Amino acid sequence: MIFQTLDDKSECVGVYVDGKLWFDEPPSSLTKTWRYSGYIPPEEKVEYAWIYGNGLSLQEACPDHLLTRYEKIRKKIAAYKKSFDIAKVNLRHHCFFDLVPHDALLEFCEVKNQITEHVIEHNERPSNYDHMDKAYKLLFKIKQRDLNLNNEDCRNLFVQSGLRHASQKILNGPRHIDYNLFGTITGRLTTSPRSLPILTMKKELRRLIKPHHDWFVSLDYNGAEVRTLLALSGEEQPRGDIHEWNIVNVFKNTGMDRDTAKTTFFAWLYNPDADHISASYYNRQKVLDTYYDEGYINTVFDRHILVNEWKAFNYLIQSTTADLVIERAIAMDEFLQDKKSFVSHIVHDEIVLDFADEERHLIPEIKEMFANNQLGKFMVNLKAGKNYYDLENLDI
Repeated sequence: MIFQTLDDKSECVGVYVDGKLWFDEPPSSLTKTWRYSGYIPPEEKVEYAWIYGNGLSLQEACPDHLLTRYEKIRKKIAAYKKSFDIAKVNLRHHCFFDLVPHDALLEFCEVKNQITEHVIEHNERPSNYDHMDKAYKLLFKIKQRDLNLNNEDCRNLFVQSGLRHASQKILNGPRHIDYNLFGTITGRLTTSPRSLPILTMKKELRRLIKPHHDWFVSLDYNGAEVRTLLALSGEEQPRGDIHEWNIVNVFKNTGMDRDTAKTTFFAWLYNPDADHISASYYNRQKVLDTYYDEGYINTVFDRHILVNEWKAFNYLIQSTTADLVIERAIAMDEFLQDKKSFVSHIVHDEIVLDFADEERHLIPEIKEMFANNQLGKFMVNLKAGKNYYDLENLDI
């Protein structure tokens, strides 16, 4: 049965089903809707049209025969939202259906039902649906939890005018992270405009972000994209630092410093015309022959991305790495389900946990969980700190 939720927060229980609004105790056997919301238990077998449509908006997915009707009700709902903004009503703290007349909700949800039905009927279920479903539910959970932002121990951020203004903007802005799962063609995460800009903010400003519990524990891969390439090439993973390993095994130049080796390698990795890396370890053509076919890259996470040959290698490595990290974050979230500690945020190939000190005995197991992924065992950089900037290495 097709339905729509009336709010996306878990504490705001309300759904539209078969022409009626239901509160507190909605009917059972609900199977299809536009998008996941916090009310829906993650284990429920519900199909989401938004994933079928590869992240299209309602307006983009709307069939022609519904456009006029949809646009009329969309403008009405948008007007209500604008009035809430003017009145400084924070919708993160109120149930949307308590503020909007029910006749407008009925009309809006009925159109959403018809768009949902159209999208699911006219699109094949994506081959990576299950991965995207779990990924969005984790990102939704992250969105619902405000970060702990404050200026304690941040005096150095307020003595320079540029950093002072940027810090005040962060402190006075959104305190949640709203990731866009479909923000890039490769699957690398972006954030929405009404979100804390965790992916693009100056690193010094990370000092404003504090854990809710005792520590931030940060895990990222040593040379994530380099190791992805090695794995896709069928090569074994070096145990030590990947760039130091490249100095000895690829560049055959023990006098080269690490920064030069790193810069030289990435100049080759993302330039299809470059040929200064030994093909014995990093064989670009071998990888493309395996994962690029008839204009599409086909990743181990079942993404099928249309891309020209010039960008294909770049897209393959970036997409695979991005999905690899998200898949590990999903595993960590499931592991921490009944714990105090939780996944706080994701930044590129880094997963940051908000960690309770009483659970510190779990860190070695979590490190192993992150290291062992679908492509093999990657070397992990492990750090911890009292804020998101001052992180120190953990030797575990």
